[in-house]
Amino acid sequence: MVEGLVIAVIAVICVCAVFAMASARVVKQYERGVVFRLGRLREGIRGPGFTLITPFVDRLSKVNMQIVTMPVPAQDGITRDNVTVRVDAVIYFKVVDAADALIRVEDYRFAVSQMAQTSLRSIIGKSDLDDLLSNREKLNQGLELMIDSPSIGWGVQIDRVEIKDVSLPETMKRSMARQAEADRERRARVINADAELQASKKLAEAAGQMSDQPAALQLRLLQTVVAVAAEKNSTLVLPFPVELLRFLERATPAETAQAVEAASAALRSEPPPAPKASDAPRAASGTREKQALETQPGEKEAVEKQAVEKRQGRERTTV
Repeated sequence: MVEGLVIAVIAVICVCAVFAMASARVVKQYERGVVFRLGRLREGIRGPGFTLITPFVDRLSKVNMQIVTMPVPAQDGITRDNVTVRVDAVIYFKVVDAADALIRVEDYRFAVSQMAQTSLRSIIGKSDLDDLLSNREKLNQGLELMIDSPSIGWGVQIDRVEIKDVSLPETMKRSMARQAEADRERRARVINADAELQASKKLAEAAGQMSDQPAALQLRLLQTVVAVAAEKNSTLVLPFPVELLRFLERATPAETAQAVEAASAALRSEPPPAPKASDAPRAASGTREKQALETQPGEKEAVEKQAVEKRQGRERTTV
């Protein structure tokens, strides 16, 4: 009798232990428990910690309440300005209502992923290429609103959506590189032109100051010569005054004709001087000119003119 009672007590204890083990559940801090009793949702969400359910009658489903980071696969699309691009993104979301996340949608992760892909394609078609490259913050906000609107009924809240990368065709990359290079070159030319304008204004002011003091021009000329000579090169710089060129330009044809007549008269009347060693080439040329005048009287004037021009050239060279 006593042995039977002991066995019964042990059996009851074992059944209670099995029942307790079957009904005991532990919910973690970042989870929430949803209890279904015979397929029906029980009111109240089980919080973190130890909890009990009725074994073989209740079923506890745990829902992760952490923020989920989900990459959106790259989507091919055509922008509003007819450029083919490939865009991928990343979405951050979390569950705010565990019961709705289990009841209202079969798989809330898959649903959010598909909604993100379709919304990304829609954003690509509504945007220009410049917006995708430079105005991503506005596109991220629009994409977040498009995904968040249907996901509110699923117990899911979209925290943030970011466009990760925009892949362009190689031809478009080369075109954009040429455009950027042309823009840089345009800026460089504008800067150079501005510098030339400022330098010309400063030079005009300097010229106005130097015109009052002619000696300043000579000093500036000497400074230039010193700067050139300091480089230790084999180039010799001799400044040629512009006033001399202007003097030659003012010479009239009448003065030239008088010089020719005076030279021809000198050739007829004056005997040739005794040639020196250094004047031998010049005397030989004069003799040839006289012989030409004697042998060809018809071309006398032309030969005299040529002789005068040669002498004037020698005199300029000597000067």
